[in-house]
Amino acid sequence: MEAANKKAWVVAVSMGYGHQRTAYPLKYLAQEGRIINANDYPGIPAGDRRVWEGMRNVYEFISRLKRIPLIGGAIFAILDKLQEILSYYPKRDLSRPIPQLRQAYFSIKRGWGKHLIEYCKSKNGALPFISTFFIPAFMAEFFNYPGEIFCVICDADISRAWAPLKPKESRIKYFVPTERAAERLKLYGIKKENIFLTGYPLPLENIGGESAEIMKEDLKLRLLNLDPKKKYREKYKVLTEETLGKMPEESDHPLTIMFAVGGAGAQKEIGIKAVKSLAVKIWAGDIKIILIAGTRKVIKEYFEKKLGKLGFANHKNIEIIYAAEIEEYFKKFNQSLRKTDILWTKPSELSFYSSLGLPIIIAPAIGSQEDFNERWLLKSGFGNLQENPRFAYQWLLDWVEQGYLAESAMQGFIEGERSGTFNIQKIICGS
Repeated sequence: MEAANKKAWVVAVSMGYGHQRTAYPLKYLAQEGRIINANDYPGIPAGDRRVWEGMRNVYEFISRLKRIPLIGGAIFAILDKLQEILSYYPKRDLSRPIPQLRQAYFSIKRGWGKHLIEYCKSKNGALPFISTFFIPAFMAEFFNYPGEIFCVICDADISRAWAPLKPKESRIKYFVPTERAAERLKLYGIKKENIFLTGYPLPLENIGGESAEIMKEDLKLRLLNLDPKKKYREKYKVLTEETLGKMPEESDHPLTIMFAVGGAGAQKEIGIKAVKSLAVKIWAGDIKIILIAGTRKVIKEYFEKKLGKLGFANHKNIEIIYAAEIEEYFKKFNQSLRKTDILWTKPSELSFYSSLGLPIIIAPAIGSQEDFNERWLLKSGFGNLQENPRFAYQWLLDWVEQGYLAESAMQGFIEGERSGTFNIQKIICGS
């Protein structure tokens, strides 16, 4: 896709991968060809960095808490309650600010983020300002950024923290991935005209153009691996052929499972348990496993150490995705997705990658927003809850033989929204 003529400031934060992953597909819109991390950019004042570091430390601490025996789960539950997404029903006015939001505005009023906004103003304050995290959007509005301000939602449902202190007076506009998130913003007091149901921004290298030619070719090969006994394809032959066209004779890769850990390294143990369980099939060349270490060298070393003990060091059917730089990691990740048949991950922003025609095996959720992503995946038919990883050689292979995951893949492709990146561009560029 050609870069749009109109540019924008594209802003993320480096806390976990979610907000940066959401921004990555929008890089072609970014001024100066780069995404700005609000918590880590050249020239950021030391005071601003300290506030952001405090937030990131809390985020990573909470993400790891569940692994602490006995007390970890209890402490996590208490802290997660502070950012809980309230029940949607009965529908009611939820515009009252929560303590987390008041605390953020307390720091903003003391100057947190002013340097970033003044920088954008001085370079080109007429450009749209797109943030994949709510706080930079709040900063832009508070410090009177002159251009349009947009905030990209990266979960299926959201807490009150995503709407500003005075939502009914705000000019921040939202790109939302789901109808539920759009309706939730209305309950928080956001004006209807400031809400755009765009879908989540997915990487263009995995889609192709708006006709999704790359997705379709990848999905054809994926279905061959996910439905080896043709149980799904025989039942839905007309749907498959009308949607994708003629199927190839055979896939160009073995059944490939990608296991992705979160940015804080949570759940890495599950990936190793899956490797142990599927070892015989891996040795036989029937299955390939891709383990995602992201930008965390310590996770890469953990995987290497565990694989070495299992006799899988440098095995051709096990791959570790790692890169020191975040954009290089996303590039490798997206490239590997094209030959991935099953995405095994907690229900983070990667839940929306089901719209690429990727069935999701759902690892345990971490946090209230992931609970809602999990519900969305299950209700949509895009994902299935993981069973005991130790017995993946039984339940996972049963799901493949029965064509269950082929059904989830097609459901995600047909019912999911894959045009989020295009829709955002059209709104920003007015075309």
